[in-house]
Amino acid sequence: MMNAKNRFERIYAQGAVSTTEIWVDRKTGVNYLFHRDGNAGGMTPLLDEKGNVVVTSFSVE
Repeated sequence: MMNAKNRFERIYAQGAVSTTEIWVDRKTGVNYLFHRDGNAGGMTPLLDEKGNVVVTSFSVE
């Protein structure tokens, strides 16, 4: 059974003060882009070149 602690998985990270990360919702497979610069940040679904949401399929325990 999946709980809130392991629903999201960070699959990419870059930077220190200004960071860019990609997170995957392990329940839906939707990828999210997160960017933080200092005290400001934001998260949005990651889109491909055609504007479709990027979905990763993998098995969930």
